[in-house]
Amino acid sequence: MKVQAGVREVDRVLTQRAGSRVPPDVGRVLSAVEEAAEGSKLWCGTAAALAAFGGWRGRRAAAAGLAALAVAQLLGNGLCKQLARRPRPPKEWVPHDEVEDRPDSPSFPSGHTAAAVAFTAAVAPVWPAVGAVCAVPAAMVAVERVQSGAHYPSDVAGGAVVGLAGAWLARRLPRLVLRRRLKPGP
Repeated sequence: MKVQAGVREVDRVLTQRAGSRVPPDVGRVLSAVEEAAEGSKLWCGTAAALAAFGGWRGRRAAAAGLAALAVAQLLGNGLCKQLARRPRPPKEWVPHDEVEDRPDSPSFPSGHTAAAVAFTAAVAPVWPAVGAVCAVPAAMVAVERVQSGAHYPSDVAGGAVVGLAGAWLARRLPRLVLRRRLKPGP
């Protein structure tokens, strides 16, 4: 119980600080990046550019990123949000209008963060330079989700874990399925 109370207090303090201390110009940039990432548009657009202009490596990175993103969305939005059913942070914690423009869905985990981390973590092993570039907007999305009052910091951390799990599963599931199917029977 003490750990849970400690997490709640840290969530409250960090959410209130992020909502009130991010300069308005920075907040606008973060919001623009989040808007681009809404519905995974940023990641799908990146995948399309990689596939169109990146040769075989770009196509492989795009496929890996999109597969990881799909797995993370299924895990995060399809499973975890339904199980956790955590409400969004109280609106009075965030002293700006962005708090009015947030989803009604459960708060935990952050689906935006899960998608961003999954895509980035899947692309990075295939094309490290592109993975490093993707990490910048991924981090901005994570910060924006707290700054806007849409999520608690622990929601964002949970989303990052879901994203990493999505990238790991997307990379390993095909091998596990093939190994199982090719394994000789009794």
